[in-house]
Amino acid sequence: AGSTFSCWATASVVSAYHVIKMPPTAVYGQSVTFTATVTTTVSGTGVPDGAVVFEIHDTPVQTVTLSAGVAAYVTNTLVVGDHPVYVEYLGDATYAASESDIVTQTVNKANTTTALVSAPSTSVYGQAVTFTATVTTTATGVAAPIGVVTFTTATDTLGTAAIGASGIATVTSAALPAGSHVITATYGGDANFQTSASSPVTQTVNPAATATALVNAPATTVYGARVMLTATVAISGAGAGTPGGVVTFTAATGDLGTGGLDSGGVATYTTSSLVVGAHPITATYGGDANFRASTSSLVTQTVNKAAATVTLRNLSHIYDGAPK
Repeated sequence: AGSTFSCWATASVVSAYHVIKMPPTAVYGQSVTFTATVTTTVSGTGVPDGAVVFEIHDTPVQTVTLSAGVAAYVTNTLVVGDHPVYVEYLGDATYAASESDIVTQTVNKANTTTALVSAPSTSVYGQAVTFTATVTTTATGVAAPIGVVTFTTATDTLGTAAIGASGIATVTSAALPAGSHVITATYGGDANFQTSASSPVTQTVNPAATATALVNAPATTVYGARVMLTATVAISGAGAGTPGGVVTFTAATGDLGTGGLDSGGVATYTTSSLVVGAHPITATYGGDANFRASTSSLVTQTVNKAAATVTLRNLSHIYDGAPK
């Protein structure tokens, strides 16, 4: 982008400039060239020399010596907005000083692109996933865009993060439930850069694996005595959180009963109905939307015969109602 300033200088008191804009717009970071051409209206008097001063917003920005009546000023530092620009010819021993008309250089916001990646791209419930957005621009010779990136699912906002010096913003989340989630990163733009949104990224979250441990106490009882079965369900491998739901306690003859998991992942069941013998017992966690099912190892509950007490009373001292 650039603007050309043309003038006809004479030996009179004031020289006159004619200004041509070409083209009038640029984008932030784009190089803009302003060219001033100084000519004379007096035939045969030669080409003006000396220098011109380029001024933007009434502030001198560059003094350039004429070469064959032409001087150019190149800049890529103009911020977004409209900039009034004009040229002042300083004159020389032959030609008088003068100023050009004003041209307006319009600078628009530069376009940006936002790219999004997740790591790991497939996770389990409760596992931390880092979403990284990289914001770049077509503008050259300028710093990376600044501002904020918003990371969203189809229904919720995962979080926001400021862009660092390298154009990167990250958000880490372990809050996604099991399922398939479409994630988008949107850069909000700033004074010099347009907004942009990434292509959607699909984050697959699988239910977390669990392990169930079973303890029977006491391990050996007698018929009719109470035994407490305690199952503890916990995450196995990657992931986090405490499983919820129901545990089913099963003996060889069938299900004994169920217990709901508490906030610590523990379920209990108490029974006194086991018959005499050795009973292999397992606890099975049924899983839920975010946690996989699991079954404990066998524990053996031994039930022995209950001891019998015989009481003997001697009634031989009673006969016909009279003591013997």
